[in-house]
Amino acid sequence: MQNVSFNTHISAKFNTELENLRNSVLTMGGEVEKQMVDTLQAIRLNHPGLAEQVILNDIKINSMEVQIDEECMRIIATRHPTATDLRLVMTVAKATTDIERMGDEIERIAKLVTKDKLPASETIISSMMLIGDRVVDMMRGTFDAFARQDDYAALEVYERDNRIDSEYKRLLSHIADEMQRNSENMQDWLELLWAMRSLERIGDRCKNVCEYVVYLARGKDVRHSPLETIHQKLEDLR
Repeated sequence: MQNVSFNTHISAKFNTELENLRNSVLTMGGEVEKQMVDTLQAIRLNHPGLAEQVILNDIKINSMEVQIDEECMRIIATRHPTATDLRLVMTVAKATTDIERMGDEIERIAKLVTKDKLPASETIISSMMLIGDRVVDMMRGTFDAFARQDDYAALEVYERDNRIDSEYKRLLSHIADEMQRNSENMQDWLELLWAMRSLERIGDRCKNVCEYVVYLARGKDVRHSPLETIHQKLEDLR
């Protein structure tokens, strides 16, 4: 783990502003994580009311993104941050975009319940819940790595997406078999497939945030790099 020490400023207010900015991302992440947990509960119980509340709460997530973006712009304009301070502001700006989009994906999943589009197959529901639980675990790990600015923890979380992708592919194969046996409600199947794609995409968004954590901790942009290359880059920086 790389210990990151942000600049100590003459202005105590600037230190507070940076700390509040970092905490705002964690607050937003906590809200989105709760959205995911509530959506899984709505699916488990087939509870349209809970799913509807998730959809309504997405407005709060959107508002938080706007407020954080405005604060990032204000800090850049008035404080002219450099070095690690600038990396923090840039990381926050990028991370909040991905976190907000996690909320959008969760909203799409919740609509399966509000539209009464959940599949009758217990096997499909069980697979959805398994993937969902792994996504929640990945989200928690991602936000924890961000809170601690722990690049190695971020990479450990990054690798968890492989399990989500594997289970997602198995689920798609099973859904394809079910569609062949019951092709009457094709629109319902398509909505299910879109929702499952959203579930898988949340894992991809977590991976993006993990890459930003590496950038924050090390100052190294590892986006679009194979995992082995990322590990090697970090070893070279030790």
